[in-house]
Amino acid sequence: MKRIWRPVTYFLAVVYFLVDLIFSGVARPISEWVGRHIVSRRLRNWIRSLPPYPSLALFSVPVILLEPVKPIAAYLAATGQFLSATLRFVSGELVKLVLVERLFDLTRDKLLKIPAFAWAYRNYQSARTWLEATEAWQIIRMIGRSVSTHLANWREKAFRNLSLQRGR
Repeated sequence: MKRIWRPVTYFLAVVYFLVDLIFSGVARPISEWVGRHIVSRRLRNWIRSLPPYPSLALFSVPVILLEPVKPIAAYLAATGQFLSATLRFVSGELVKLVLVERLFDLTRDKLLKIPAFAWAYRNYQSARTWLEATEAWQIIRMIGRSVSTHLANWREKAFRNLSLQRGR
């Protein structure tokens, strides 16, 4: 029975990892905007002043509070509430990743002083580097860039046509 669950576990881990990577690409620009416009200088200075282990505790708060959103969204999807599940999942992931991104930016040096965190971060970076080097990832990135370019061209053409129609 153990042999059956092993591939399933690996598959779920890969899916989980990919979802976090995709959401982090969206969350990073939002996090940078939040850092520039919302988070006060006093709060930033306080967070930066924390020693390593209190920094880790603070860094863990958004994960602990918002990670349960995933199983809740899965339950909602399983009960046929797909829109509610999608909205909860996307908003929960974005809020979690924005907060984690901001906190990591502010506490990175302190967190990397903790041996277990530094080890986990190095392994995460290695896994991410490996994944981004795979052919599948490169193809997905290429398709994503193509779709993005196509949408930008379509939007530009639509606005140009709208401007021409208004000019008449």
